[in-house]
Amino acid sequence: MNFTLLPWSVQIDYPILAALQLLPLLSVAVALAWNGRRYLFWIGLGAALLELLLALDLYRSYDLGIHAMQFEERQPLLGALEYHAAADGLTVLFVLLNALLTTMVIIYSEARRLQPLSLLLAIVFLIEATLMSLLVSLNLFWFLLMSAIQLLPVGYLMWRWSVSPDRDLALARFLQFMGVSLALLLGGTLMLGLNHLDATGRWSFDLLDLTAVKVPVETHSVVFFLVFYGLALRTPLFPFHGWLPIIAEHGSIAVAPVFLLGLKTGIYGLLRFVFPLLPEAVLQWHRYVVAFALAGVFYAALMALLQVNLRRLFAFAVVSHTSLIVIGLFTLGEYAIEGSVLLSVNFGLAITGLIFMIGLIYRRTGSVLLSRLGGLFDTLPLFGITFLVAGLSIIGMPGTPGFDAVHLVMEDSIRRFGALIAITAALGNVVAAGFLLLAFQRAFLSRDATEGDTEQVEPATTLEKLVSAMVILLLLGCGFYLEPWLRLVDGSARSLSLLFYSGSG
Repeated sequence: MNFTLLPWSVQIDYPILAALQLLPLLSVAVALAWNGRRYLFWIGLGAALLELLLALDLYRSYDLGIHAMQFEERQPLLGALEYHAAADGLTVLFVLLNALLTTMVIIYSEARRLQPLSLLLAIVFLIEATLMSLLVSLNLFWFLLMSAIQLLPVGYLMWRWSVSPDRDLALARFLQFMGVSLALLLGGTLMLGLNHLDATGRWSFDLLDLTAVKVPVETHSVVFFLVFYGLALRTPLFPFHGWLPIIAEHGSIAVAPVFLLGLKTGIYGLLRFVFPLLPEAVLQWHRYVVAFALAGVFYAALMALLQVNLRRLFAFAVVSHTSLIVIGLFTLGEYAIEGSVLLSVNFGLAITGLIFMIGLIYRRTGSVLLSRLGGLFDTLPLFGITFLVAGLSIIGMPGTPGFDAVHLVMEDSIRRFGALIAITAALGNVVAAGFLLLAFQRAFLSRDATEGDTEQVEPATTLEKLVSAMVILLLLGCGFYLEPWLRLVDGSARSLSLLFYSGSG
């Protein structure tokens, strides 16, 4: 795969990718220095909105007519660990999502009255900075390093604001699984660097350098499984999802899962590094990956139907729909890759909406057990509508961005594998619709709650209504105005598909 690079100075007056990484770090210092003073929330929100404006400027400046990695920035550091950043349409889309989710998290945190706010804002901005860095990096080792750094504040965020007596267990499981993930990813990264050393006499982890050196057939499957499993554990993909139900049940309700699950960095890593670096191994093993993902759609959907805890149900919903994204990716066609990328963004927004609503429900009822909920729609209709819209978006109903995305995945999977795979995945999506609609019915419409009185539930505040309205407007707005996002990822999807099928598209 050949890359053409366009320096940032050709398109814009400042190094925008560096600015996207440095502004959140500056915001960390401001949040800590402003501890205990007035207007801290507004200062944090202003910093998040400024970062969002930078992301929008990146989108505005990105040239859809140029088939190149744009806004390139390069700075020598420590040998092979050099700073090398650039952006294509895929990067721009994920950068926008990262900035948007951070803004929504800050608004939600104020709505939930999470304290201490200064520490929370500092951690949130640190996570945003590391995510921005790994999204724009063309250095695989830098991607790995930022992934490792990012998981530490996410783990602390999950533990610090949890109210579960088993939060230590949740943190231990998180660190165990993520430690294995990073070890596998490190092993694959070092093997790729060593392969470059053998071929050229120098270490490099830069994507452009690594793609110029072919990985030997004798080792490409080993490297593929190391990197793929490392990313699959994080995503998470069945059967590497064992940590997620425990984290969902005993970790923090909403803030940490937004960054851990809403922004699909594992999916991004597959597209940015695994597909370009190991196309032969991907083509060799893609049918097996699709088979496991297909099993994951059904397994997780059926497990979700058995849950009595709304948070565990949410965890299995994540696994089920992540499997659908992976089916699209490993179909390896242009349309399916486009659909999977859009599903990732749709999933990020929808899952954020669901976990925000779960957090706000818990704040009022003190429970996420379905047996203790019911009739909430009378008092909290906007929460119910948001939950329903987010759930329908996940299962790909018309009017949501998931509809066109799922259609693209199914269309290409029929072309590559025949109708059986597409029909089976569609049936899995029907099961998914069942558990999400059942959860909505039991939490918001049912009158069978055994404890508590829904009439005593306090109504939504103005800020909570704002959070709900943002989720609804974003999902429906993207659903009815999807063309700009399709155009944004079209070039990247076509380039990746051509690695596997010269006649794709």
